[in-house]
Amino acid sequence: MAFFLENWFELVGVISGLLCVLLLIRENILTFPIGLVYAVVTTVVVVRANLYADALLNLYYVAMNAYGWYYWRLGGAERRNNEQLLVGRISKTLIWQLGLLLVIGSLLLGWGFDRYTDADLAYADSFTTVASFVAMWMTARKYLESWHLWFVIDVIQIVLYVIKGFSTDAGLFLYAGLYAVYLGMAVAGYLAWKRHLDPAPI
Repeated sequence: MAFFLENWFELVGVISGLLCVLLLIRENILTFPIGLVYAVVTTVVVVRANLYADALLNLYYVAMNAYGWYYWRLGGAERRNNEQLLVGRISKTLIWQLGLLLVIGSLLLGWGFDRYTDADLAYADSFTTVASFVAMWMTARKYLESWHLWFVIDVIQIVLYVIKGFSTDAGLFLYAGLYAVYLGMAVAGYLAWKRHLDPAPI
């Protein structure tokens, strides 16, 4: 009980994170305000663990949750049906562009954090950060392929948080468990969104 009381802030992050993804799988727009709560709480948790790239990421999540809230309500006119935004697919050209951004961004961010800060696991942390930047944008635009990238991110984050959990008192084991659950949810999200895929070509 004492462990949970001491880590109540982390628990709020875990609960809001799970709720956020459950709503996302169901294509419920409330995923975005819940996501705002999750992003703010997680920013505090990862700063305490010296994971500065993760902190930067969660500040970005605040902005992307606001954007996704807007886009799902009013954007994507070509994919709207009865006021609902349909799931779309990303073009091959954009996949290559985002892939290049992911590689270059991860290397540059990792080098910067490794050289100029006391960040731990700088390159792995930077990869999940840049990948999450890309995946969150894809989610806000409601692209099916966002779930592929989330799956990869979840695997790496589990390893990252377990390593940090053993080497710091920041209490990241619940977050490692959260990302383990996210793995299964990423599969469920992909299957659910695929059923509602917009049949129109890109």
